[in-house]
Amino acid sequence: MGDVAVGARSGHDGEEHRGHPVEPDVPVPDGAMTSGNDQSAGGDGTPDDGPRTSAEGAGEAASRPRKPRSFWKELPILIGIALVLALLIKTFLVQAFSIPSDSMQNTLQQGDRVLVDKLTPWFGSEPERGEVVVFHDPDNWLAGEPTPTPNPVQKVLSWIGLMPSAEEKDLIKRVIGVGGDTVECKGSGPLKVNGKALNEPYVYPGNTPCSVDEQGGQFKVKVPKGHIWVMGDHRQNSRDSRYNQSDRNHGMVPVDKVVGRAIVKAWPVNRWGTLPIPDTFDQPGLDRQSSAAASLTAAPQGVAVAAVLPVALWRRRRADRPEAANR
Repeated sequence: MGDVAVGARSGHDGEEHRGHPVEPDVPVPDGAMTSGNDQSAGGDGTPDDGPRTSAEGAGEAASRPRKPRSFWKELPILIGIALVLALLIKTFLVQAFSIPSDSMQNTLQQGDRVLVDKLTPWFGSEPERGEVVVFHDPDNWLAGEPTPTPNPVQKVLSWIGLMPSAEEKDLIKRVIGVGGDTVECKGSGPLKVNGKALNEPYVYPGNTPCSVDEQGGQFKVKVPKGHIWVMGDHRQNSRDSRYNQSDRNHGMVPVDKVVGRAIVKAWPVNRWGTLPIPDTFDQPGLDRQSSAAASLTAAPQGVAVAAVLPVALWRRRRADRPEAANR
Protein backbone atom coordinates (compact mmCIF):
# COMPACT_ATOMS: atom_id res chain seq x y z
CA MET A 1 0.00 0.00 0.00
CA GLY A 2 2.90 2.35 0.77
CA ASP A 3 4.17 2.06 -2.81
CA VAL A 4 0.80 3.20 -4.08
CA ALA A 5 0.16 6.01 -1.64
CA VAL A 6 3.54 7.69 -1.40
CA GLY A 7 4.39 9.77 -4.47
CA ALA A 8 1.25 8.80 -6.35
CA ARG A 9 -0.10 11.25 -8.95
CA SER A 10 -3.60 11.93 -10.11
CA GLY A 11 -4.60 10.97 -13.67
CA HIS A 12 -3.99 14.52 -14.99
CA ASP A 13 -0.19 14.13 -14.81
CA GLY A 14 0.17 11.61 -17.58
CA GLU A 15 -2.38 13.26 -19.87
CA GLU A 16 -0.66 16.68 -19.82
CA HIS A 17 2.28 15.67 -22.10
CA ARG A 18 0.84 12.65 -23.86
CA GLY A 19 1.46 13.00 -27.65
CA HIS A 20 3.03 16.52 -27.42
CA PRO A 21 6.68 17.61 -27.38
CA VAL A 22 7.93 18.88 -24.11
CA GLU A 23 8.81 22.54 -24.36
CA PRO A 24 11.75 23.93 -22.42
CA ASP A 25 10.98 25.96 -19.40
CA VAL A 26 10.76 29.66 -20.24
CA PRO A 27 11.31 32.08 -17.39
CA VAL A 28 8.29 34.25 -16.72
CA PRO A 29 8.96 37.94 -16.77
CA ASP A 30 8.35 39.97 -13.69
CA GLY A 31 4.77 41.11 -13.47
CA ALA A 32 3.53 38.56 -15.99
CA MET A 33 0.11 37.08 -15.28
CA THR A 34 -0.18 33.43 -14.58
CA SER A 35 -3.28 31.29 -14.79
CA GLY A 36 -4.94 29.93 -11.72
CA ASN A 37 -3.85 26.46 -12.78
CA ASP A 38 -0.13 27.33 -12.74
CA GLN A 39 1.25 24.81 -10.26
CA SER A 40 4.81 26.14 -10.27
CA ALA A 41 3.76 29.54 -9.01
CA GLY A 42 3.07 30.03 -5.38
CA GLY A 43 -0.72 30.14 -5.85
CA ASP A 44 -3.25 30.40 -3.15
CA GLY A 45 -4.29 26.74 -3.19
CA THR A 46 -2.84 23.31 -3.09
CA PRO A 47 -2.06 21.99 -6.59
CA ASP A 48 -4.49 19.36 -7.73
CA ASP A 49 -1.66 17.32 -9.25
CA GLY A 50 0.72 17.67 -6.33
CA PRO A 51 2.18 14.71 -4.51
CA ARG A 52 -0.18 12.98 -2.05
CA THR A 53 0.80 12.14 1.44
CA SER A 54 0.73 8.61 2.81
CA ALA A 55 -2.14 9.62 5.12
CA GLU A 56 -4.28 10.64 2.14
CA GLY A 57 -3.59 7.33 0.42
CA ALA A 58 -4.40 5.39 3.56
CA GLY A 59 -7.65 7.31 3.91
CA GLU A 60 -8.68 6.37 0.40
CA ALA A 61 -7.86 2.72 1.06
CA ALA A 62 -9.87 2.76 4.27
CA SER A 63 -12.87 4.32 2.54
CA ARG A 64 -13.06 1.55 -0.03
CA PRO A 65 -15.98 -0.82 0.77
CA ARG A 66 -14.82 -4.13 2.15
CA LYS A 67 -15.74 -7.22 0.24
CA PRO A 68 -18.38 -9.14 2.20
CA ARG A 69 -17.25 -12.42 3.68
CA SER A 70 -18.66 -15.44 1.88
CA PHE A 71 -21.39 -17.54 3.51
CA TRP A 72 -19.17 -20.61 3.69
CA LYS A 73 -16.52 -18.67 5.61
CA GLU A 74 -19.10 -17.36 8.08
CA LEU A 75 -20.84 -20.73 8.55
CA PRO A 76 -18.20 -22.24 10.93
CA ILE A 77 -18.34 -19.08 13.05
CA LEU A 78 -22.14 -19.26 13.28
CA ILE A 79 -22.00 -22.94 14.18
CA GLY A 80 -19.42 -22.24 16.87
CA ILE A 81 -21.55 -19.48 18.40
CA ALA A 82 -24.62 -21.75 18.34
CA LEU A 83 -22.72 -24.55 20.10
CA VAL A 84 -21.44 -22.22 22.82
CA LEU A 85 -24.94 -20.85 23.43
CA ALA A 86 -26.41 -24.37 23.53
CA LEU A 87 -23.81 -25.50 26.07
CA LEU A 88 -24.43 -22.44 28.26
CA ILE A 89 -28.19 -23.00 28.13
CA LYS A 90 -27.76 -26.70 28.95
CA THR A 91 -25.41 -25.99 31.85
CA PHE A 92 -27.17 -23.07 33.48
CA LEU A 93 -30.72 -22.69 32.17
CA VAL A 94 -32.73 -25.56 30.65
CA GLN A 95 -32.03 -29.15 29.66
CA ALA A 96 -34.18 -31.72 27.87
CA PHE A 97 -34.81 -35.14 29.42
CA SER A 98 -36.59 -38.23 28.14
CA ILE A 99 -39.05 -40.27 30.22
CA PRO A 100 -37.75 -43.87 30.15
CA SER A 101 -40.49 -45.67 32.12
CA ASP A 102 -44.14 -45.64 33.16
CA SER A 103 -43.54 -44.70 36.79
CA MET A 104 -44.99 -41.17 36.36
CA GLN A 105 -48.15 -42.12 34.42
CA ASN A 106 -50.46 -40.49 33.58
CA THR A 107 -48.70 -37.21 34.26
CA LEU A 108 -45.83 -38.30 32.03
CA GLN A 109 -45.80 -41.08 29.46
CA GLN A 110 -42.85 -43.18 28.40
CA GLY A 111 -41.05 -41.37 25.57
CA ASP A 112 -42.19 -37.88 26.59
CA ARG A 113 -39.59 -35.12 26.51
CA VAL A 114 -39.57 -32.62 29.37
CA LEU A 115 -37.67 -29.38 29.84
CA VAL A 116 -35.99 -29.04 33.22
CA ASP A 117 -35.30 -25.70 34.87
CA LYS A 118 -31.67 -25.68 36.04
CA LEU A 119 -31.42 -21.95 36.73
CA THR A 120 -33.26 -21.47 40.04
CA PRO A 121 -31.08 -23.92 42.02
CA TRP A 122 -28.11 -21.64 41.26
CA PHE A 123 -29.86 -18.97 43.36
CA GLY A 124 -30.35 -21.25 46.37
CA SER A 125 -33.85 -22.47 45.52
CA GLU A 126 -34.67 -25.94 46.84
CA PRO A 127 -37.33 -28.42 45.71
CA GLU A 128 -40.87 -27.91 47.04
CA ARG A 129 -43.67 -30.34 47.71
CA GLY A 130 -45.61 -31.27 44.59
CA GLU A 131 -42.86 -30.45 42.11
CA VAL A 132 -41.77 -33.00 39.51
CA VAL A 133 -37.98 -33.12 39.71
CA VAL A 134 -35.11 -34.80 37.90
CA PHE A 135 -32.29 -36.05 40.11
CA HIS A 136 -29.13 -38.12 39.82
CA ASP A 137 -29.31 -41.70 41.09
CA PRO A 138 -28.67 -41.17 44.83
CA ASP A 139 -27.49 -44.68 45.70
CA ASN A 140 -27.76 -47.25 42.92
CA TRP A 141 -31.54 -47.08 42.54
CA LEU A 142 -31.15 -48.02 38.88
CA ALA A 143 -29.17 -51.19 39.51
CA GLY A 144 -30.01 -53.76 36.86
CA GLU A 145 -31.73 -51.26 34.59
CA PRO A 146 -30.51 -51.47 30.96
CA THR A 147 -28.55 -48.48 29.66
CA PRO A 148 -29.23 -47.59 26.01
CA THR A 149 -26.28 -47.26 23.65
CA PRO A 150 -26.55 -44.01 21.68
CA ASN A 151 -25.09 -43.58 18.20
CA PRO A 152 -22.47 -40.85 17.52
CA VAL A 153 -25.07 -38.33 16.34
CA GLN A 154 -27.14 -38.82 19.50
CA LYS A 155 -24.02 -38.41 21.60
CA VAL A 156 -23.23 -35.05 19.99
CA LEU A 157 -26.82 -33.81 20.30
CA SER A 158 -27.03 -34.88 23.93
CA TRP A 159 -23.67 -33.25 24.68
CA ILE A 160 -24.95 -29.87 23.50
CA GLY A 161 -28.31 -30.37 25.20
CA LEU A 162 -30.53 -30.86 22.14
CA MET A 163 -31.26 -34.46 23.14
CA PRO A 164 -31.44 -36.19 26.53
CA SER A 165 -28.28 -37.93 27.62
CA ALA A 166 -28.51 -41.71 27.54
CA GLU A 167 -25.40 -42.15 29.67
CA GLU A 168 -26.47 -40.12 32.71
CA LYS A 169 -28.36 -42.14 35.34
CA ASP A 170 -31.18 -39.79 36.22
CA LEU A 171 -34.65 -40.35 37.62
CA ILE A 172 -37.83 -38.27 37.63
CA LYS A 173 -40.36 -38.34 40.49
CA ARG A 174 -42.74 -36.08 42.40
CA VAL A 175 -41.59 -34.43 45.64
CA ILE A 176 -43.88 -35.48 48.50
CA GLY A 177 -41.91 -34.38 51.55
CA VAL A 178 -39.14 -31.87 52.21
CA GLY A 179 -36.77 -31.41 55.14
CA GLY A 180 -38.64 -31.57 58.46
CA ASP A 181 -41.79 -33.25 57.06
CA THR A 182 -43.33 -36.47 58.34
CA VAL A 183 -44.69 -38.64 55.52
CA GLU A 184 -46.96 -41.60 56.24
CA CYS A 185 -48.74 -44.38 54.36
CA LYS A 186 -51.14 -46.68 56.21
CA GLY A 187 -53.28 -49.24 54.43
CA SER A 188 -54.27 -48.17 50.95
CA GLY A 189 -54.19 -44.49 51.88
CA PRO A 190 -54.60 -41.63 51.78
CA LEU A 191 -51.00 -40.48 51.81
CA LYS A 192 -50.39 -38.06 54.68
CA VAL A 193 -47.85 -35.27 55.10
CA ASN A 194 -47.53 -33.75 58.57
CA GLY A 195 -50.83 -35.41 59.47
CA LYS A 196 -52.71 -33.86 56.52
CA ALA A 197 -54.27 -36.19 53.97
CA LEU A 198 -53.43 -35.41 50.38
CA ASN A 199 -56.04 -35.40 47.63
CA GLU A 200 -54.04 -36.80 44.69
CA PRO A 201 -55.91 -36.65 41.38
CA TYR A 202 -52.59 -37.18 39.55
CA VAL A 203 -52.27 -40.77 40.85
CA TYR A 204 -52.61 -43.32 38.02
CA PRO A 205 -56.23 -44.43 37.57
CA GLY A 206 -56.91 -47.70 39.38
CA ASN A 207 -53.94 -47.25 41.76
CA THR A 208 -54.30 -46.55 45.46
CA PRO A 209 -52.27 -43.69 47.00
CA CYS A 210 -50.47 -46.22 49.22
CA SER A 211 -49.35 -49.75 48.36
CA VAL A 212 -50.25 -52.55 50.72
CA ASP A 213 -47.06 -54.64 50.76
CA GLU A 214 -44.18 -55.52 53.03
CA GLN A 215 -41.41 -54.20 50.79
CA GLY A 216 -41.85 -50.56 51.77
CA GLY A 217 -45.38 -49.58 50.81
CA GLN A 218 -46.32 -49.08 54.47
CA PHE A 219 -44.16 -46.49 56.20
CA LYS A 220 -43.89 -43.48 58.44
CA VAL A 221 -40.70 -41.44 57.96
CA LYS A 222 -39.33 -38.05 58.96
CA VAL A 223 -37.41 -36.30 56.20
CA PRO A 224 -34.07 -34.86 57.40
CA LYS A 225 -32.90 -31.40 56.42
CA GLY A 226 -31.23 -31.22 53.03
CA HIS A 227 -33.23 -34.18 51.68
CA ILE A 228 -36.55 -34.89 49.94
CA TRP A 229 -38.94 -37.86 49.82
CA VAL A 230 -40.10 -38.70 46.30
CA MET A 231 -42.80 -40.96 44.85
CA GLY A 232 -44.01 -41.80 41.36
CA ASP A 233 -47.56 -40.99 40.25
CA HIS A 234 -48.00 -44.60 39.10
CA ARG A 235 -47.87 -45.80 42.68
CA GLN A 236 -47.98 -49.54 42.03
CA ASN A 237 -45.31 -49.30 39.30
CA SER A 238 -42.65 -46.98 40.73
CA ARG A 239 -39.45 -47.89 42.53
CA ASP A 240 -39.10 -44.67 44.51
CA SER A 241 -38.19 -43.61 48.06
CA ARG A 242 -40.51 -46.27 49.55
CA TYR A 243 -38.53 -49.16 48.08
CA ASN A 244 -35.04 -47.81 48.70
CA GLN A 245 -35.19 -47.31 52.46
CA SER A 246 -32.34 -49.77 52.92
CA ASP A 247 -29.83 -47.55 51.09
CA ARG A 248 -27.41 -45.17 52.82
CA ASN A 249 -29.93 -42.28 52.62
CA HIS A 250 -32.86 -44.42 53.88
CA GLY A 251 -34.78 -43.71 50.67
CA MET A 252 -34.27 -39.95 50.83
CA VAL A 253 -32.77 -37.96 47.95
CA PRO A 254 -30.11 -35.40 48.90
CA VAL A 255 -31.01 -31.95 47.60
CA ASP A 256 -27.58 -31.60 45.99
CA LYS A 257 -28.48 -34.56 43.73
CA VAL A 258 -31.44 -32.67 42.23
CA VAL A 259 -30.78 -31.46 38.67
CA GLY A 260 -33.85 -29.25 38.50
CA ARG A 261 -37.61 -29.04 38.24
CA ALA A 262 -39.47 -30.34 35.19
CA ILE A 263 -41.57 -27.41 34.02
CA VAL A 264 -42.85 -28.29 30.54
CA LYS A 265 -43.80 -31.34 28.53
CA ALA A 266 -42.20 -30.34 25.25
CA TRP A 267 -42.66 -33.45 23.09
CA PRO A 268 -44.71 -34.88 21.48
CA VAL A 269 -46.53 -31.74 20.42
CA ASN A 270 -49.99 -33.12 21.15
CA ARG A 271 -48.97 -33.60 24.82
CA TRP A 272 -47.41 -30.18 25.29
CA GLY A 273 -48.24 -28.62 28.64
CA THR A 274 -46.86 -27.27 31.89
CA LEU A 275 -46.28 -29.23 35.12
CA PRO A 276 -47.74 -27.06 37.91
CA ILE A 277 -47.79 -27.88 41.63
CA PRO A 278 -51.15 -29.51 42.54
CA ASP A 279 -53.46 -27.52 44.81
CA THR A 280 -53.44 -30.23 47.49
CA PHE A 281 -49.97 -29.10 48.56
CA ASP A 282 -51.31 -25.61 49.34
CA GLN A 283 -53.81 -26.73 51.98
CA PRO A 284 -53.61 -24.94 55.36
CA GLY A 285 -51.57 -26.59 58.08
CA LEU A 286 -49.47 -28.69 55.72
CA ASP A 287 -46.36 -26.56 56.17
CA ARG A 288 -44.67 -27.18 59.49
CA GLN A 289 -41.35 -25.57 58.81
CA SER A 290 -39.53 -24.35 61.85
CA SER A 291 -38.62 -20.70 62.24
CA ALA A 292 -35.03 -21.57 61.35
CA ALA A 293 -36.13 -23.20 58.10
CA ALA A 294 -38.37 -20.23 57.33
CA SER A 295 -35.46 -17.86 57.80
CA LEU A 296 -33.41 -19.94 55.38
CA THR A 297 -36.23 -19.70 52.83
CA ALA A 298 -36.30 -15.93 53.20
CA ALA A 299 -32.52 -15.61 53.02
CA PRO A 300 -32.28 -15.12 49.23
CA GLN A 301 -34.84 -12.30 49.40
CA GLY A 302 -32.92 -10.70 52.25
CA VAL A 303 -29.70 -10.84 50.27
CA ALA A 304 -31.44 -9.21 47.30
CA VAL A 305 -32.76 -6.37 49.49
CA ALA A 306 -29.33 -5.86 51.03
CA ALA A 307 -27.78 -5.63 47.56
CA VAL A 308 -30.38 -3.18 46.21
CA LEU A 309 -30.54 -0.88 49.27
CA PRO A 310 -27.12 0.82 48.76
CA VAL A 311 -27.97 1.53 45.11
CA ALA A 312 -31.31 3.05 46.11
CA LEU A 313 -29.65 5.28 48.74
CA TRP A 314 -26.99 6.41 46.27
CA ARG A 315 -29.63 7.38 43.70
CA ARG A 316 -31.57 9.20 46.41
CA ARG A 317 -28.51 11.24 47.36
CA ARG A 318 -27.83 12.12 43.71
CA ALA A 319 -31.42 13.26 43.28
CA ASP A 320 -31.16 15.49 46.35
CA ARG A 321 -27.94 17.24 45.29
CA PRO A 322 -29.48 19.74 42.76
CA GLU A 323 -32.02 20.86 45.37
CA ALA A 324 -29.29 21.59 47.87
CA ALA A 325 -27.33 23.54 45.25
CA ASN A 326 -30.32 25.73 44.37
CA ARG A 327 -30.96 26.82 47.95
